[in-house]
Amino acid sequence: MMTRSFFRCLAVLLIAACSPKHTQDLRERTVTLSCVQPAFLKPGDRIALLSPSYHTPMENVEAAAAVLRGWGFEPVIGAHVGEVYLGKYAGKPKERVSDLEWALRDPSIKAILCNRGGYGTIRLVDMLPLEELSAHPKWLVGYSDITTLLEMETRAGVMGIHGTMGTHLAQTRGNDPSSTLLRDLLMGKVPAYKVPAHPENRPGRATGILVGGNLCTFTPILGTQADATLGRDIILFIEEVEEDMSHIDRLINTLILNGVFERCKGIVLGEFTGCKANLGFDSVEDMICSYVPEGIPVLCGFPTGHDDVNLPLVMGAPVTMDVTAAGATLTFGMEGRQVPVRTEETVASPLQGGREITEGKKQRKLVRLFDFLRHFEGIRR
Repeated sequence: MMTRSFFRCLAVLLIAACSPKHTQDLRERTVTLSCVQPAFLKPGDRIALLSPSYHTPMENVEAAAAVLRGWGFEPVIGAHVGEVYLGKYAGKPKERVSDLEWALRDPSIKAILCNRGGYGTIRLVDMLPLEELSAHPKWLVGYSDITTLLEMETRAGVMGIHGTMGTHLAQTRGNDPSSTLLRDLLMGKVPAYKVPAHPENRPGRATGILVGGNLCTFTPILGTQADATLGRDIILFIEEVEEDMSHIDRLINTLILNGVFERCKGIVLGEFTGCKANLGFDSVEDMICSYVPEGIPVLCGFPTGHDDVNLPLVMGAPVTMDVTAAGATLTFGMEGRQVPVRTEETVASPLQGGREITEGKKQRKLVRLFDFLRHFEGIRR
């Protein structure tokens, strides 16, 4: 986490150091976002398991592959998934890019499921041409550091899925709601979410293209070819994990300085796991909403991010949010069979793999500590 925070903070400081003229140029730049929808999957289709960021132990990858087989798909593991570079990355940047290019170009591969996030996809922004993504429209699934690739897909004109990854499937055996809703979405059942009321909600109705994801991941790529927040009429989704409130505040102000809120029709706030409130605010949602201009609806408390429940969202898709005092709805304007989903009913129970989720939550800090120790050992060598 120390390495992740250091590099992200450095990137944000470089952005914040832009001259006023450059900042004004960024505020005035916009692009038209129009994304094609990849084909839904059918039984027997092949799904590539890749690690574009941190390394994942092969036993976890194999466990995720077993879940995909149980769902009726054929998992295919990328050639460099087992590599370890500098103690924590899943191979050198060129190796990770080559796995992505292989999965995109192979016509038998119908979707790409990332094994985990971590850090490292920012190194791939200038290595993977957007044309590779647009020429081979496929579902790419992930979150956290994979936000970079989802933003690139949106800029390339392809929808992607912000959703749970291989490590989670390995922990829960694919029996929890986050996993089963992902499976159903890949096969054509599109969730139509109904979300309970939240005290920080801002009422209103808005339609736009869904962009965003992990705040620390998409803020450093502002102004690059991967920046989907340059789109006109966007719905911005934000989630974060274990970041200090002052850092989140700095990132939100970076978005404002780059004109992102000016292009927003609405904002969806997901989970802010382990982000303690301070700076005089009661919550992260309270702080973010203090910056949102009047007339822009805000949907708070959507159960997606780094906590136990991580419901899938279709990035790059037209989405309509309707926020009222009684609650909110979030629906996607895309092909597929719309299936109503009440988010309060997706809390995992022991029968749905809840024990494994709880244990997985406890293990995350141990995994981060182990990652850091391995990274330190790699540097020392």
